[in-house]
Amino acid sequence: RRKARFFEVSNRAWRSGGASDPAADGKGRERERGRGASNMVLVLCLGDLHVPYRTSDLPQQFKDILLPGKVQQILCTGDVCSSEMFSYLKSICTNVHIVKGQFDEDHSYPETKVVKIGDLKFGLVHGHTVIPWGDISSLGMIQRQLDVDILISGHTHEFRTYAYEDKLLVNPGSATGAYSSKEPSTTPSFCLFDVDASKATIYTYKLKDGEVKKEKMFFEKRG
Repeated sequence: RRKARFFEVSNRAWRSGGASDPAADGKGRERERGRGASNMVLVLCLGDLHVPYRTSDLPQQFKDILLPGKVQQILCTGDVCSSEMFSYLKSICTNVHIVKGQFDEDHSYPETKVVKIGDLKFGLVHGHTVIPWGDISSLGMIQRQLDVDILISGHTHEFRTYAYEDKLLVNPGSATGAYSSKEPSTTPSFCLFDVDASKATIYTYKLKDGEVKKEKMFFEKRG
């Protein structure tokens, strides 16, 4: 049976745009990686945008980071809510995977989706049908049903990561900081997965007091 390793490094300082920042230019990332860099995939994970109904746009601080050509895949937990925001995501990266949120009017989005990146299987679900919202056991059941290594869910508008039964559960929060039915204001957040075969480095970005705060985590599936 495959085992997983997951641990967080919340006190490790790293500079935005530096060699250890995946938002740095592609050449800088390849220089840091060395051989095998072409096998690594940078994945943007975000959701719960709610534009224009609950907020007007993505924070400019995030837009300055998420420039076209930086990422190879986008995983979105839904509630995009407008064709303009969908077009914006496509301008960052043409390879966009979206599941249907509670308030999405585009009925072509699937309820769930499985995407294989490297040797890792990512599952996508919005999460509004999970009772209670964000319940770890219920999300773990969806993870087992989809047979994925990492389950990405949303709806709560609150960033969370859990190691569960040798797997990883991630909620990237709301990238716009849109209010939820439980909270009048939330912290804008998203994450980047730097995938290398069966390993992933997860970089989290949160906007607090006008400043982007970052943390780094690691996940590894052992064969």
